[in-house]
Amino acid sequence: MTSHDIDELAPPECLRLLDTAPVGRMVFLEGALPVAHPVNFLRHGSSVIVRTGPGAKLDAARRRDLVAFEADHIDPDTHTGWSVLLVGRAEVVNDVDQLLAVLDLAHRPWVRGRGAHVLRITAQRITGRRLVRDGGLDGTAHTDP
Repeated sequence: MTSHDIDELAPPECLRLLDTAPVGRMVFLEGALPVAHPVNFLRHGSSVIVRTGPGAKLDAARRRDLVAFEADHIDPDTHTGWSVLLVGRAEVVNDVDQLLAVLDLAHRPWVRGRGAHVLRITAQRITGRRLVRDGGLDGTAHTDP
C-alpha cells in the first residue's frame, strides 16, 4: 500500500498551477450562507478574472466582499493532486484600460450570455497544497504535474 504526504506550495507555484486549471470555484456568501460556483477564469498577475452576468457573483463584487477562489486537479487513480486557494476582495472591473488589459477572447464564459460583467479577485492570500505519493519500496517519490 502506498502512503501519501501533503506538501505546502509557495505562492509562485500556486500561480503556475492556476494557469493549468480550466475551471475553479468562486466561494462567497449568498445571503448568510456560503456558496461555491464553478467558473472558468483567467489568471492575471496575482488576480483571478471571472466574467459573469447578473446574479450573486456580481452582487458580491459590487459590495467588494471578501471571497475565495479555489482550483484543483485530482488524479483518482494515483490519489495525488493539488489544490490552490486564493482569498481576496472581489470587484467589478469598469475602467476601459483595465478591461483591455484583462480580457482575453480565448477565455470566454462557457455559459452563453454570462460575460457582460468582468470581476477581479485580487489575492490578499494565496495558499496551496499538493498530495504526493510517499516513496515506495524502491525509494522513489511520485508526484503529479
